[in-house]
Amino acid sequence: MSESRKTGPDVNAELLARVRAAARQEQFLDVVSADEARARFERHLDLSPLAAESVPLALALTRVLAHDVVAAVDAPPFDRSNVDGFALRAIDTIGAGDTAPKIFRLNAEVIACGDAPALEVKPGTATTIATGGVIPRGADCVVMIEQTELIDTGAPSIELRRAAAPGQFVSYAGSDIARGETLLRRGTRIGSREIGMLAACGLARIDVVRRPKVAVLSTGDELVAPGEPLKPASVYDSNGAIIAAAVTEAGGEPLAMGAFPDDEAALEKAVRQALAASDFVVLSGGTSKGAGDLSHRVVSRLGPPGILVHGVALKPGKPLCLGVIGDKPIVVLPGFPTSAIFTFHAFVAPVIRARAGLPPEAAQTLTARVPVRIASELGRKEFVLVSLIESDEGAIAFPTGKGSGSVTSFSQADGFLAIDALASSLDANSVVDVTLIGSAARAPDLVIMGSHDVALDVVVGALATRGFTARTLAVGSLGGVAAASRGECDLAPVHLIDPESGQYNVHLATPALRLVRGWQRMQGILFQLGDKRFEGRSAQEALKAALADTSALMVNRNAGAGTRVLIDKLLNGARPPGYANQPKSHNAVAATIAQSRADWGVAIEPVAKLYGLGFLPLSPEHYDFFVVESRAGRPAVQAFLAALRDEKVRTRIRALGMSPS
Repeated sequence: MSESRKTGPDVNAELLARVRAAARQEQFLDVVSADEARARFERHLDLSPLAAESVPLALALTRVLAHDVVAAVDAPPFDRSNVDGFALRAIDTIGAGDTAPKIFRLNAEVIACGDAPALEVKPGTATTIATGGVIPRGADCVVMIEQTELIDTGAPSIELRRAAAPGQFVSYAGSDIARGETLLRRGTRIGSREIGMLAACGLARIDVVRRPKVAVLSTGDELVAPGEPLKPASVYDSNGAIIAAAVTEAGGEPLAMGAFPDDEAALEKAVRQALAASDFVVLSGGTSKGAGDLSHRVVSRLGPPGILVHGVALKPGKPLCLGVIGDKPIVVLPGFPTSAIFTFHAFVAPVIRARAGLPPEAAQTLTARVPVRIASELGRKEFVLVSLIESDEGAIAFPTGKGSGSVTSFSQADGFLAIDALASSLDANSVVDVTLIGSAARAPDLVIMGSHDVALDVVVGALATRGFTARTLAVGSLGGVAAASRGECDLAPVHLIDPESGQYNVHLATPALRLVRGWQRMQGILFQLGDKRFEGRSAQEALKAALADTSALMVNRNAGAGTRVLIDKLLNGARPPGYANQPKSHNAVAATIAQSRADWGVAIEPVAKLYGLGFLPLSPEHYDFFVVESRAGRPAVQAFLAALRDEKVRTRIRALGMSPS
């Protein structure tokens, strides 16, 4: 008699045997707590990011940087105009007003985007310039066309009734991205903001962390693929779609392998194929046919270390099975969709994110204090990008403030706040709601505010390898000391000379601010190679020659910079041509000279090498750190100080041309 036609006592006996077997089945090996399950699982896992792969920039969106990205060019690559108007010398506008307008003769060129200036702006002249145009030699500011009147009679001229300040409507070379700066750090998830930054540096390909390939399988005779007719006693395979989407959200690459019937041989073959094709296997279901857990029995035969957890004290999620085959994790999620997705996010997503180089999930909003007044334009609701800083009193939202032409502002912001259209400003110390951008990470472990230096990137990078995150805000030496005094940061890097004693930084130490030595960097006069006014001379001889030559155009530094104090001391009251041209970084000084918009300036030796310029040493400058004593015991501060003393870090600092103290 065929199996299909069995009747009577034999059928009843077989059925009773199956019932008895199912009743005796111990479904779970050992039900454990969620913490114990996670600990058992992770002990057998490699949770470091996967190896790097190179992808075209167009395919880098949402990927994670495998290495730090160091800018090879400046952005902007030259001093450029922020408005349509006229480039001229700010000193020539002094006294301009409605009753005493200043007249400027227009030079015979118009600087549009992409045009290289040919004429120098001489005293009393101006050059027509478009937004984004290169600031010509001799000019140090731009006036808006709306603030001028064209004089039609005689030679082309304009009338100006408002004085201009040096640097007005000028974005200096390297003010957004400085050559040699660590632009983006390893582990950064690339969004549209980061794509813009990478493109601004001319990068067509980028190294990213390989996304873990996660094979997704569903099991159950009752499962039907979406789009197919639904049979009696069957359901659509929603788990496969849910889990594949969740894999993508977590930073992985799903390999959707479909649904399989409750057949051990077929399922085992499919799982072995999945292990060969992926980094991680996720199944759901597998208990609908036969006694016990079908998927569990299959996993138990795949190899060591095998099943680590089968049963977790969760509701929902008790049937969860966690295992590792070789070095590849394999997880069997419960069959019910709610249980499956709950346990996925609790146990699977963190592993995928870690292998993809992603940080844990972040919060969405928070309340913070804004320490400075923010001016706003009446009639417009304004959104202000902010960086978040943790202080002893709570979160602080510090405006980023690089300007609308910057490609880094949005990337470096953690969130934004809103100022009402009827308000002309947001008062200092206002408490506001901050909306976080995307998956903004938690507050950094360490906040550094002050002067920036490329060697600081080395120390911060070493800090990252110790598991600490750091936020660096370049606000200048004086700005850093002020922020440290207010308790808004942990460390303030400074390089400020005392004009009286000639010593660096010591005069600013207080009982609340402890001075820690960092490194020395040689300052000197930068010039173009081959310039006979400087080549082969000492710095003092070259300075004397430059001051005696009225055609020698200087590029200065901004007030408040440590280098500016040195410059003013060297000049001893002299105001050579170009003194009013005051960019805010060493890179901008070097770029100005390299592009022949000035002949000489004072900066540090490493940027001279970066830009291929001549260098005449003046004196070493001390780049040190003030530690806020009330925060000195924090682990991140101690880790930073340890990194300063680390010989590997010091060797890398020396390679940049610095001398660790």
